[in-house]
Amino acid sequence: MENIVEVRGLTKQFKGFALNNLNFDIKKGFITGFIGANGAGKTTTIRCLMDLIRADQGEIRLFGESHKNHTVEIKERIGFVYDADFYYEELTIEKNKRILAPFYAKWDDELFYYYLRKFQLNTAQRVKHLSKGMRMKFSLAMALSHHPDFIVMDEPTAGLDPIVRRELLDMMQDLIQDEEKAIFFSTHITTDLEKIADFIVFIHQGEIIFQGEKDEFTERYVLVKGTTDQRTLLDGLPVIGLRTTDVGFECLADTAEIPLDHLSKLFIEKPTLEDIMYYTGRREFE
Repeated sequence: MENIVEVRGLTKQFKGFALNNLNFDIKKGFITGFIGANGAGKTTTIRCLMDLIRADQGEIRLFGESHKNHTVEIKERIGFVYDADFYYEELTIEKNKRILAPFYAKWDDELFYYYLRKFQLNTAQRVKHLSKGMRMKFSLAMALSHHPDFIVMDEPTAGLDPIVRRELLDMMQDLIQDEEKAIFFSTHITTDLEKIADFIVFIHQGEIIFQGEKDEFTERYVLVKGTTDQRTLLDGLPVIGLRTTDVGFECLADTAEIPLDHLSKLFIEKPTLEDIMYYTGRREFE
């Protein structure tokens, strides 16, 4: 499988926060989910990928090249959908398009208007009058109309109603069908990724906890439950995010560290991505 993006040793220091030696790949033909709690470093990592901020150390290669010498060519091949407005609010959809389209050599007007019809967007509407869902659809139309090979989405479904979210997820699956593109989908709404992601990159407090196939990720962990009397069965085991109640306990276990036969007397089940994020986040309070 060909890597569209390769990140090696990425480090970026801020006051009170740092990305620490990140290493991960994004593969052609697949949707890679980028998960982590708010403040974990997702947006900072994406800004480094886009060369919007410069890393202190490490190497980022997109399509085999670095931004240092090939940033114009690289950005021509990226479609960026961001959970924030960076269009001209007072202008119409049409005028925004006329300003931004010339920056892309492969801009396709026919494709742009196809997306507007598909999304039921009116070219005469001012951006400031668009709803949250309509803004996201406009952003998608702009991002996809220059035939990008790599599509970066930073929290695209945040704040969208269920219908628009589902439409967006279906569209992402359609886009990846030709196996020539890659989608990097950053979100804290893990149920979206459970539907569509092939690979997962999990960042926690500026460090990569896991990168690999989604099924491998969820199968690596088990959710462990038991009664108060069974609590002693966990003594000495490196469980994650132990949560106790009046009647029992719950925690996460990494099967790479704790063999399943050590948990045979307890109730175990497959965790969701949200479970893994939640209990990993609890670890810092233990």
